[in-house]
Amino acid sequence: MRRLYRNADLSENRRMNFRIGINLGDVIEEKDRIYGDGVNIAARLEALAEEGGICISGTVYDHVKNKLQFKFEYDGEQTVKNIKEPVRVYSVLMNPETAGLAIADNKVRRKPCRMVALLAMIVLIVVAGGFIGLNLYQRYAGKIDSASSDKIAFTLPDKPSIAVLPFENLSGDPEQEYFSDGITEDIITDLSKISGLFVIARHSAFTYKGKDIKIAEVGRELGVRHILEGSVRKSDDRVRITAQLVDATTEGHLWAERYDRDLKDIFVMQDEVTQKIVSTLAVKLTEDERKRLVRKYTDNIQAYDFYLQGVEYQNRFAKVANIQARQMFERAIDQDPRFAIAYTALGFTYFHDWTFGWSTDTQSLDHAFELAQKTLDLEDSLPLGHHLLGKVYLWKKQYEKAITELEKAIALSPNYADHLVGLGYRACA
Repeated sequence: MRRLYRNADLSENRRMNFRIGINLGDVIEEKDRIYGDGVNIAARLEALAEEGGICISGTVYDHVKNKLQFKFEYDGEQTVKNIKEPVRVYSVLMNPETAGLAIADNKVRRKPCRMVALLAMIVLIVVAGGFIGLNLYQRYAGKIDSASSDKIAFTLPDKPSIAVLPFENLSGDPEQEYFSDGITEDIITDLSKISGLFVIARHSAFTYKGKDIKIAEVGRELGVRHILEGSVRKSDDRVRITAQLVDATTEGHLWAERYDRDLKDIFVMQDEVTQKIVSTLAVKLTEDERKRLVRKYTDNIQAYDFYLQGVEYQNRFAKVANIQARQMFERAIDQDPRFAIAYTALGFTYFHDWTFGWSTDTQSLDHAFELAQKTLDLEDSLPLGHHLLGKVYLWKKQYEKAITELEKAIALSPNYADHLVGLGYRACA
């Protein structure tokens, strides 16, 4: 974006004009190349952009439409090479007159760096595809070429790979959706701590929520051999979880189980599901991984329920929902003042206030910093605590401290994509 404003002051023969395509999706890294639908669509969008312009896919638009000051023009559904379904395409209106961005207005000029940083983060998410961070950025810069038809097919990783699809809510109450989603996310989070596994990120797995799927197709699309699917039925103080692990290459069932327990045993059930996956796939755990997998952050079911409700609001990434999330996390902490991850989640509500410009409170970033420190005082091995602290240090421009915290987060949870994106974000700071 800075280049756009600089270009306007240069003579035409000195301007450097680029086209940019932005997509949100998974990317496969193999040797000295990255490829897959995530890259393929971004490359096609780049070709559709005007000189000096930016085109984004519908998935990106859905995430940023209410979060940036830029306006967008819908270009319709476009058929792009090697992609079966048409892609919704939007152009970013960066011209001050069309975008409503008064560059001469001092009040507006104070925020471009924050908006630029947000847009840069989106670009990194696309390029990273959920797992390529700073080290890959340095290693492969200048070597990434557009995906062709012989590259877009995903190859299986050289270690056991798995996607955990959203568990179906069978409670008969749509208001309980947060609970089944929360169980799914917790299982993904636990599996992400295992270095011997390749785990698909939550954002990618949840694109299949509510859809009729074929296991083999999901496996090919995500580039994994194993799929975990299941359902949750919660009624009063009882909960039933069914889970089945499927080999996506053969569609054969490797393991299936039904757990029908008291709600207070929910953490035990989650542990059993995770441990069964590990043993079925013959994954070797380090001693630290064994300890982290059996460690839970609260025994208070009511606190956990408030926390899951907060996560559901937080995942909407909207101003009002962020306030609702904060209220839920505060109620969780009231129930259990030592609930470490609830402090992290609460900290992220203040962090999002700051980064998305949802609040005029100049202390929002400081609140996030204090809550990250509180988290780590309670539980130093919590990856998201280090992640939040690293993000705050980035905004405070304390880059060495940021890298240290984000590397700690990666060491504790090597499959969690956002840790790597955070390191990548440092590259463009």
